[in-house]
Amino acid sequence: MRRTPVALLTTSALIGALVATGCATTAPGARANAKLIVVAAENMWGSIAKQLGGEQVEVVSLVDNPATDPHDYEPTASDARAVAMAGLVIVNGAGYDTWASKLLAANPVSHRQVIDVAKLTGAARGANPHLWYNPSDVHATVEAISVALAKADHSAAAYFSARRAAFEHSDLAAYDSLIANIKARFAGTPIGVSESVFAMLAQALGLKVLTPPSFQRAISEGTDPTATDKATIDRQIKQRKIKVFVYNSQNATPDVRTQVSAAKAAGVPVVTVTEMPTPSSATFTEWQIAQLHALIDALEKGTDTWRAR
Repeated sequence: MRRTPVALLTTSALIGALVATGCATTAPGARANAKLIVVAAENMWGSIAKQLGGEQVEVVSLVDNPATDPHDYEPTASDARAVAMAGLVIVNGAGYDTWASKLLAANPVSHRQVIDVAKLTGAARGANPHLWYNPSDVHATVEAISVALAKADHSAAAYFSARRAAFEHSDLAAYDSLIANIKARFAGTPIGVSESVFAMLAQALGLKVLTPPSFQRAISEGTDPTATDKATIDRQIKQRKIKVFVYNSQNATPDVRTQVSAAKAAGVPVVTVTEMPTPSSATFTEWQIAQLHALIDALEKGTDTWRAR
């Protein structure tokens, strides 16, 4: 997601709450008010940390506003203080939130644990950074966070283990079940996408993305797509070569809005996804499950129309 920078998120209120409960006099990496301080660069990972940590953690997500672009975010002094006091920090990596890595470097703490999701999953810098849209990366991160929480607080290890088991057998199981259902029913279905945010999930679902990769990258990185790519997508929509069009509403450029309008006019079902949890109060799994249900509805409509032609 590359957009014109908007008003920056501040976490002063959240950090102020931590200070009020005694964090100001607590050593870096220690617990505030009997809770482990966990800082996530983005709230999709922060949500998972909260679901796994429960009442034993205080989670601060530095970017938790859907209107804020993590690429261009400029951290505040409060963000730096949160990172300095955290016992666990989770960053996305892969060039998505380089500002978070700079915060870590500027606030070295010997006992702080850091989970860089890109390094954890082997995603190189320059690769598709939307790792939370890759189910296998989500599972790997769930495991890493659970292990890190137990390591940070051995006395609560059994609690964290129980939280992980509950999460994996309820919320995450529902997420996995929907993914398996879509793959079993719709594998091979051709779709169009507005950018790369959905690409890894599409692959996991077995869907066939026809949108040129160069167009996806251009929209995701905020550069101008080529006329050739735009013409290709226009043709795919007009000729109904795609059965569903998936677009990231948090990065709706004029070109993307034109494609959405064209898809609706052509009778191609449109599915809206977002780069960050929407609403911001939704948990990671609530957000993803709602989007997957919307995708199923669109695929049912799009493939029924396809078969009828």
